[in-house]
Parts: sequence; C-alpha cells; structure tokens
Amino acid sequence: MLARAAHRYWLSVFPRARAELGEWRRRAAQIPDRVLREAALEALRTKGDALEGAVAFAAFTPTPMRPTVVRAIVAFEIAFDYLDNLVELPNRDPIANGRSLNEALCVAVSPGIHSPDYYRDYPRRQDAGYLEGLVQTCQSAVGSLPSFVAVAEPVHRALSRIVTYQSLNHGDADRSHDAFEAWARSQTVPGADLRWWEVGAAAGSQLSVLALIAAAGDPAMRPAHATTLEHSYFPWVGALSTLLDGVIDQRRDSMEGQRSLIDNYSSPEETSKRLRMIAVEAQHAIRALPDAESHALILAAMAAFFHSTPQAAAPEVGLTTRAVLDALGAQTIPALILLKARRALTRNLPA
Repeated sequence: MLARAAHRYWLSVFPRARAELGEWRRRAAQIPDRVLREAALEALRTKGDALEGAVAFAAFTPTPMRPTVVRAIVAFEIAFDYLDNLVELPNRDPIANGRSLNEALCVAVSPGIHSPDYYRDYPRRQDAGYLEGLVQTCQSAVGSLPSFVAVAEPVHRALSRIVTYQSLNHGDADRSHDAFEAWARSQTVPGADLRWWEVGAAAGSQLSVLALIAAAGDPAMRPAHATTLEHSYFPWVGALSTLLDGVIDQRRDSMEGQRSLIDNYSSPEETSKRLRMIAVEAQHAIRALPDAESHALILAAMAAFFHSTPQAAAPEVGLTTRAVLDALGAQTIPALILLKARRALTRNLPA
C-alpha cells in the first residue's frame, strides 16, 4: 500500500503540485502592496513542506480526478496559509478582521457564490487579485469533482469552525482570549477527554477539509461516508495536527510575542503525555473508515513530518514528537524514510 501510494504521489501528485505552486509564487511576487506581498511570499516559503503534505490526500483519489483534486487542494491550502499570516498582523478589530478575511475559505468551496470584500476590515487590499484568484481556482476545481455535493455539508461545518477559530484565537483589540476559550468550551465533543484548548486546536485544523475535497473525487462517495470521515478528523486528527504544529513553533511564537495553545500545558512532559493520548485516539478513529489504510498512512506521514523538522532536535520538542511516533507504531518508520528522500529531492530541485 505504501509503495503504491508513494509511486502515485511522486509521479502524478508532486509534479502537479510543484507546477501549481510555482504559478502562485509568481503571482504573489506581483502583489503591489508590500505587506500583503510579504505575507503571501512568506507563507509560500515557510509552509511549502506543509503544502506538499496537504496534496498527499490526492494520491488516494481516482486517477482521472487527481489533477483537479491537486488544483483544489493547492489553491485552498495556499489561501489558508496566506490568511493565517494576515490575521497574525496587528489590527484595530482582530475578530471582525479574522472573520471577513477567512470568509474567503468558505467561498472557495462554494461554487457559484460571488465573493464579498474580504479586506473590508483590513487596512490594505491591493493584492492584484491574488486572494480572489485562489478562491476562484478552488471554486472551479471543487465544482468539477463528481461527489462534491456529498461532502459539501461536512466541509462547510469544518469551515465554520475554522473561521471562528481564526477570528478568536489571536484575541480581541485588548488582547483578551476569553471569547476564544468560551467558544472552544462550547465545541466540546461528548465522550472525548479533551481540554478546551485541545478542542480549539481541533476546530482550527484544515485537514478534514482537505480529506473531504480528496474524497469528493470518488464518484462512489456518499454523504454517510463523508460524515464518518469528518468525525474521524474532528476532533482527533485535527487536534493532533494543530498541536504538533504548535509544539514545533512554540519557541518562534514566544520570540515573536504570538500566543501558543501549547502554553496551556504545565510542562513539556505534560504536553508529551497529552499528545500521545490524542495520537492513540486519532489512530482508533481512523480505523472506522472504509479506506482506513490510506488515512493511516497520512497520519503516520504527518507525525513523521513534524519529527523530521529541525525544531524537533530541541529536547522539549523531540520529547513530544517522539511520543507521538511511538504511539502510532511501526507504520511511521517507512514514512520517516520517505520524508528523508523527499527532503533530499526537493533540495536539488529549482525553487
């Protein structure tokens, strides 16, 4: 299974993603406003590896639909990362700004819906159509997928959570995060032993959207399967992804004065213990899926990706990433080997 998935990824997914990325990098460089241009280019530069991981979902899509799924995921993920950069910048009304900017993500997966003014609460807007281009590209692609109607409802539920997360997580004008905590508590999943910031982390993850876009490429997809897929990724897989990202970025966030959900843990040891538990639950949740093996590979690759980053060399970071790898078991070993090959390959490719 892994060998077949790797073959599809390297031969039919990765080259298309690289081509799409190159075109969006060219368009980002043409943004006239300096702040918006730097935000777009930084997102492409620093989150390129995450984008390559995002399109891995396309490796499990039927061959005829694979190019369309790659196009949709690349446009969505680039928009997600660009907006994530923008909402971190100072704003007089961070909550309203986060909502209006991230409304672009909802429109991107709503074929036929016209775009509002996403920059209405932001002091800059001269992006030469960059954000609108991402939205329209994603709209067109998802509208061409044979089963997008079957996944549309859970996709929009996930995006409703993402938009709220992005608008509240960075605090209000007074830097208060009370509203975010109250909302995260309201999203608690019955029966899940998660703390409020872990629930918030799950709500902010885009992985369920990416998985559902890829699933929409299968003509046999049904709404019941889409709902099962949504519930596998929210809360467990989504929480693990966001929290691992927070662990990797915690030192940088601290230096830049950014709030981190990881700060809510009392120690690296507690962080390690909690994320290990979440990894185990994520693995259990995925086993309920008809195509469980495919999603287990993606989960293993995600854990291996975070453990293979330079930041994981720090003892307090490696403690957690290693605990997650141990929880997921032997399936992470080939993923780590493939990641080393990927890093070696991309180092030798032109930017």
